[in-house]
Amino acid sequence: MTSTNQNIEQLLQLCKSGNQRAQLEIYNRYNKAMYNTALRIVKDSFKAEDIMQESFLTAFTKLQTLQDSSLFGAWLKRIVVNNSIGYYNKTLKQNEVPLERVIYKVEDETGINENEQNHVKVKVILDTMKTLKPNYSLSLSLHLIEGYDYEEICEIMNISYANCRTLISRAKESLRQKLLLNAS
Repeated sequence: MTSTNQNIEQLLQLCKSGNQRAQLEIYNRYNKAMYNTALRIVKDSFKAEDIMQESFLTAFTKLQTLQDSSLFGAWLKRIVVNNSIGYYNKTLKQNEVPLERVIYKVEDETGINENEQNHVKVKVILDTMKTLKPNYSLSLSLHLIEGYDYEEICEIMNISYANCRTLISRAKESLRQKLLLNAS
């Protein structure tokens, strides 16, 4: 059986023993989705690629700590999100890149697919999300695009549950108001 036909549990077993072909197969299966996840948060294609690479390295070196190999995809995504949030918070504090100058692109198997992205309304919403305050844009991306619930967002953004609900509610209202202004 070739490694392309093997299920994830078998590939992870091979990875634990240092099999580079298995690591490459896992990388090929997950790299596009993980890159897009990072890109939605950091909004910088080069940094998103760096974060994705670092996240795979972290995953492969800490693979022994993964309890249930069937949860590998979610575990890897959590590593990518945490690394992306770390970078995002660092650049927010340093004010390195203005959000108006970066490209915001969404394409992911688990998020919005390319056919939906090309839809005019989706483009308008995504473009409008870019104009929101950074914490509004981040919270909406995590909630609406990535599918994280409030508890997970609280943990990721290091805020209380009440603050999370308020933040997302205000972000949605801000998005709604901007969309109404653009429609007028």
